[in-house]
Amino acid sequence: MKKRFVLLFAVLFLLVAAAGCGQTDKEATAPPKVEPVNITVAAAASLQDAAQEAADVFAQKQSDIKVTYTFASSGALQKQIEEGAPADLFISAGQSQMDALEEGDLIVKESRQNLLGNELVLIAPTGSTLKDFKGLQDPAVKKIGIGTPETVPAGKYAQESLTTQKLWDSLQPKLVMAKDVREVLSYVETGNVDAGLVYRSDTYNNDKIIVVTAAPADSHKPITYPLAIVKATKNQEQAQAFIDFLKGPEGSKILSKYGFKPLGQ
Repeated sequence: MKKRFVLLFAVLFLLVAAAGCGQTDKEATAPPKVEPVNITVAAAASLQDAAQEAADVFAQKQSDIKVTYTFASSGALQKQIEEGAPADLFISAGQSQMDALEEGDLIVKESRQNLLGNELVLIAPTGSTLKDFKGLQDPAVKKIGIGTPETVPAGKYAQESLTTQKLWDSLQPKLVMAKDVREVLSYVETGNVDAGLVYRSDTYNNDKIIVVTAAPADSHKPITYPLAIVKATKNQEQAQAFIDFLKGPEGSKILSKYGFKPLGQ
């Protein structure tokens, strides 16, 4: 009886040991978990909501790539890239910022293309009685928000439009300069200014402001958003994959929903 018990114990010990070895072998042969490649996209502030949704949908389809954004005015992002800030892809709200980076040989020239178009609109807080651009001269309108023209493309377009409409000089004392177009939107939402000039896309699903009117299309240069891969990137393939998504049917649908105008290849 004692011998049978010893034999049974030995068999059980061998079975447990074998199972343990099998577990170890299985763990040893399991493929290591692959972390997604992170790409940093420097994007104009006006893209914030639409771009984030695009990145979320992209992540569901391409789990091996993670998109992280840096949002700011196009001029600020241009300077950051020139100073060596990490970025794999740049999406600007103006051509001059991209031109500067191309002249400095800081982008992959072959990757540069126009992604989107937009529209400049005059907005005011909900309840405003402002009717048109000429109404900005009314004494009741004391402050008008625009982006700083030297660094904010929306501000440059605003300056061009107001100049063409012969309003720029007379409105100078009323102008409040903002660091980016989203700050202009915030000024109007909070009533810190009586009106502002932003992109049509900035007004998406916003019940704190009203769109008074659009700027005449011929009063400023066409609004286009160029993009390009930053030359210093080590993730050019992944950056290109995200570009392809943004330019494709799904990306274009998301961007259109927010009021942008996707441009063809």
